[in-house]
Amino acid sequence: MSPPDDEAVSRPGNGAAGTLGNGAAGSPGNGAPIAASDRPPHSPGSRAAFAAGAIASMKSEEWPSPDFSVLGVTPVKYAAAPMLNFDLHVSESSGRQVYMIALTIQVMIEPARRTYDDATRERLKGLFGEPERWAVTTRSLVWAQVSIVIPAFTGSTTVTLPITCSYELEVAAAKYFHSLPEGEAPLAFHFNGTIYYKDHDGQMQMVLVPWTQSCDYRMSVATWKEMIEMYYPNTAWVALNGATMDALQQAQVDRALPNADACIMQLLKETS
Repeated sequence: MSPPDDEAVSRPGNGAAGTLGNGAAGSPGNGAPIAASDRPPHSPGSRAAFAAGAIASMKSEEWPSPDFSVLGVTPVKYAAAPMLNFDLHVSESSGRQVYMIALTIQVMIEPARRTYDDATRERLKGLFGEPERWAVTTRSLVWAQVSIVIPAFTGSTTVTLPITCSYELEVAAAKYFHSLPEGEAPLAFHFNGTIYYKDHDGQMQMVLVPWTQSCDYRMSVATWKEMIEMYYPNTAWVALNGATMDALQQAQVDRALPNADACIMQLLKETS
């Protein structure tokens, strides 16, 4: 049943037809049409007016809507593990002070967003398969997911986004970066989290970061290689299961070789 119009409404009661109560017609509540302004708070017209007023209030109370961009990236020289620091720029145009942003960032590698020469395609076969299938296989790769807290700011600020990196070549991200000889690695940063701010009355409020917030960045491959060279100069890493490692160590002892690298080279010579 559709609600009555916003001009007037009369409802049957226990008195004369068209009256709301038992009294004489002509007084509110006793049969006279009731204007929208005279309706009780629970009437449909009042609820609609209240909702419209709430929406108008929300629109006038503009909440922060920050934008994110990555300005650059540098290797961290002294850390427990290989690490890159990304410079994350946050801007907010409303002029309202942002008290804090609890932010989660998912960093993706977008391999389909660059071109590859034949030599690079050959190195990436183990990751994406034959080049003829790359239109299907070069999908986004999850590289990292990081949570940070952005402190209070007004207008804009720049913070450091640290990403710990693995050089184990069984990991897809490390294998991809290692296979690129030069150029840039296309990345995508996707943001979500909670923004804390104070309204015009000084009350703490919070609003979610829009799920559409994301930005692209093209990281120089040279930056990645510089970081790896800091921590593992002239070195590469592979993962071996326990039985393979035991066999390799035994082969190293049997041949009186100084390390696993020399043992592997010797075994390759023996089988060639």
